[in-house]
Amino acid sequence: MKLVKLLLKICVFCAITIGGIFMYLNIFKPNNNGIGDASETKNIFKRQVVLSDNELKDKIGQMIMIGFRETRVLKNSDTYKMIKDVKPGGVILFDYDFPSNSFPRNIINYDQTKKLISDIQNYSTTPLFIAVDAEGGNVNRLKPKYGFLPIISEEKMGQDKTLQTTYKESMILATELKNLGFNMDFAPVVDININPQNPIIGALGRSFSSDASEVLYNSKLFIKNLQKNNIIAVAKHFPGQGSATEDSHKEQVDITNTYKDEELLPYQGLNNDGLLKAVMVAHVINKNVDENYPATLSKIFLQNILRKQIGFDGVIISDDMQMGAISKNYNLDDAVIKSINAGIDMIMISNDSPSGYDKDLALKIRDIIFNAVKNGNIREQRIIESFDRILNLKKEFNIIY
Repeated sequence: MKLVKLLLKICVFCAITIGGIFMYLNIFKPNNNGIGDASETKNIFKRQVVLSDNELKDKIGQMIMIGFRETRVLKNSDTYKMIKDVKPGGVILFDYDFPSNSFPRNIINYDQTKKLISDIQNYSTTPLFIAVDAEGGNVNRLKPKYGFLPIISEEKMGQDKTLQTTYKESMILATELKNLGFNMDFAPVVDININPQNPIIGALGRSFSSDASEVLYNSKLFIKNLQKNNIIAVAKHFPGQGSATEDSHKEQVDITNTYKDEELLPYQGLNNDGLLKAVMVAHVINKNVDENYPATLSKIFLQNILRKQIGFDGVIISDDMQMGAISKNYNLDDAVIKSINAGIDMIMISNDSPSGYDKDLALKIRDIIFNAVKNGNIREQRIIESFDRILNLKKEFNIIY
C-alpha cells in the first residue's frame, strides 16, 4: 500500500512538472524566426521599462539641439519656458533669421552674445551645449562687422602647407569662442574638395584641400586648438559631402556616382588619434551603400561604417532636420524616429527654416520621441545609450561635473 501511495505521489509530481514546462514553452514559444510575435515583444518590452515618464522625457530632452529666436532671453519668455519644460541638451545660435529674412536672430555683438549665453546657461538645469557654425570664411556666424575677430576660410588655411596658418587661425577662433561662453563648434569641415563647383562646399571655400591627407593634417590642428580651450569640435559632414553637385538645404543630394572611399580617411585618422568626439551627419544618399536612406537615417552608414568600421563611440549629431533633403521626402515624425533608430544621438533642429518659426518645436520633437518609445517604435535602451554618450561628452569637456 505504501508503495502504491509513493508511486502516485511521483506521478502527480511529474505531471505538475511536465505541465509547467509545457506552459512555459507555450507562453514563450518563438515563431519561425526565433522571435516572439509583435504583441509578445511589446508586452515583454513594457515589462522591461526602467524609466519613469519624467525620467524618460528628461533623457530625451538631452537628445535635442534646438535653435531659437531671441537676442535676450528673459524669464517667462518663450525660450526660457522651452529650456525649463523641454530641458534640451543644446542650443545653436545664428546671426540671420531665415523665416523673417532679417537680422538679427541671436547674435548682435560681442557683449550681447556673451550675456545671452550666460543667461541661457543659468536657466538650464543641466548645462547646455552652446553651439555655433564658426568655420571661418563664408560660414561664420561671428562676423567681423559685429565686432568679432576675422577668421579666414578653411580653403585659405589649407593653402599654407606648413600648417602654421591653420594653427594660428584656429587658435584665435578657439580663444574667442571660449571667452564668449561657447562650448561646441560645428567645425571643422573635413569634406575633401573633390568637386570645386560643389555649391555648398567647394564653391564656398569650406574645404582644406582636395587631398585627403592634407584635410586630415589641417583638421587635427584645428580640433586640437578647439579642445585645448574646452570647445567640442564637431567634424562634418559624414560620410563626406565634397563630391556633391546639389545643395542638401534645398533637395536630396545623391552622391552615388561621385563619392570616393577616400572621403572616410579624415574620420578614420581623427578617430585613431582620439580626436573625434562628435560627428555631424549629412543628408546625402549613396545607393551603393544604402539603396533606401540618406546617411542620417541609415543604419548601414551610422552603425556599420561609423561605429563598427571606423570605431567611433562619440556623439552623432544630425545635420538640420528641416533641410529640404529631409523635409521634402519625410514627415517630421518619420524622420526623427528613423534617425534615432539608425543611430543619431542628437537631433539638430535649427528652427530657422524659410517655412516658418515654431516656438513649440522643441516640445514637439520631445513628444514625437517620447510617444515612439511608449508605442514601442523606439527602444528605451536607445534613449539611454544616447543620453549616456551626451552626458559623458559634457563631463569630458567640463560642461558638467
